[in-house]
Amino acid sequence: MSKETMIAVIGGSGLYEIDGLEGAEWITVETPWGAPSDQILTGSLNGVKMAFLPRHGRGHVHSPTEVPYRANIDALKRIGATDVFSISACGSFREEMAPGHFVIVDQFIDRTFARDKSFFGSGCVAHVSVAHPTCPRLSDAAETAAKDAGITVHRGGTYLCMEGPQFSTLAESKMYRESWGCDVIGMTNMPEAKLAREAELCYASVAMVTDYDSWHPDHGEVDVSAIIATLQGNSANGRALVSRLPDLLGATREGCEHGCDTALEFAILTAPDKRDPAVVAKLDAVAGRVLG
Repeated sequence: MSKETMIAVIGGSGLYEIDGLEGAEWITVETPWGAPSDQILTGSLNGVKMAFLPRHGRGHVHSPTEVPYRANIDALKRIGATDVFSISACGSFREEMAPGHFVIVDQFIDRTFARDKSFFGSGCVAHVSVAHPTCPRLSDAAETAAKDAGITVHRGGTYLCMEGPQFSTLAESKMYRESWGCDVIGMTNMPEAKLAREAELCYASVAMVTDYDSWHPDHGEVDVSAIIATLQGNSANGRALVSRLPDLLGATREGCEHGCDTALEFAILTAPDKRDPAVVAKLDAVAGRVLG
């Protein structure tokens, strides 16, 4: 059954200055998981609904650990988002994935340890598969949009999500690159991708390379000033990518052929008569389809 598309973009504030965004309005969304990172900018572009959420809040007020990931995903689901694009800065472990390039991520290694990673728990237990944590349909759209915008883009890559806020040691950087086979490193895509899957939202990750982490013998340790300079250039390319998504995805969409929007179909294990009503009430947006 077809439904109305709403493209949601989670990323930095530079991505939201989209030419042609109609009816732009910052709205406040309340969730059972607390306040999201910021208000959400809503509007429409080329006839397609859009939503923009500053992951760190306007002015970058939330550290990677303190981003309210559950509230962010709940809020997007609550306002009707169907397709979520994460756009974030990253370091690269590959010579060919150079600063200024984009990587369409398709796998993650989660090394975070201080974040709430699930909507579910005691009172309502669920287990979803994140074997393939990104949606190929959205990744296709992101790749096409990047190429149309003249951006150098790499399709496929493993994203190592570290806790932060410090950058890697040289030993860690070499291990992630050489022993673990990771391609890029960042601090924000987990548990975001896991929560999007629990909320039955299609999710794609666009990683914008800013540096070579600390492994590269010719580049040395990560330098924040250099990252910011590269980010400024990446922001323009990010806007160019986002502006092309509505035409690629359309104003309506069918069910996800990859099962992203039915991820909870057989995931909830707690018997109906054993579910905590208070927990179920908090799940009204993310799991209302299966909890009734």
